[in-house]
Amino acid sequence: MDADQGIAAVAAAIAEPARARMLCTLLDGRARTATELAAVAEVTASTASAHLARLVGEQLVECVPQGRHRYYRLRHADVAHALEALLVVAGRPQAPLAPRTPEPLRAARTCYDHMAGEIAVGLLAVLRRRRWLQPADDGYRLSAAGEATLAAWGVDVAGARARRRRFACDCLDWSERRPHLGGALGAALLEAALQRRWVTRELEGRALRISPKGRREWLEPLGLS
Repeated sequence: MDADQGIAAVAAAIAEPARARMLCTLLDGRARTATELAAVAEVTASTASAHLARLVGEQLVECVPQGRHRYYRLRHADVAHALEALLVVAGRPQAPLAPRTPEPLRAARTCYDHMAGEIAVGLLAVLRRRRWLQPADDGYRLSAAGEATLAAWGVDVAGARARRRRFACDCLDWSERRPHLGGALGAALLEAALQRRWVTRELEGRALRISPKGRREWLEPLGLS
């Protein structure tokens, strides 16, 4: 496809008001279900599915299966940059997300056998930004510096590798709608944090409490609070 035809196709996909609202909603980096995006766009579920198929086809959005649900998010950072530039030209600010998850669960909780919530999402972002976790065919691999860091945290990296499951991968966080660390390494990281009393489990439910020791020894050195 010639460049002019490519621009026209992408522009046509963005130009429909319902699709534009969906894209702007996804600008915060969080994923949404088709039902949520239908509500934002004020269209029916079937119409939303057709719109999302168009956006996926133009490689503006990708679909991420997570358990029984299917989430949609912007395909890559270039899409976000283009949308932000269009918002500047249009003179329209991006509407902020209003989270509805109860605060104790939103901050930190368990997701199966690994940690989820705002802290876990931030932790994965730090691991990736410092290149301690690097992309691999089936998720992530640890760099030498990353392996040394996690070993210093008490994480049993060798044991995680020996488990018959994916070593390290994204797991989409249902409250933050961004990924946290899943797989065997995510489970080993939570186990180490519990053993060091950096986090403790609440007596009931899935909520985790970050201890003062955990904030001081673990999160604050990473720039997390």
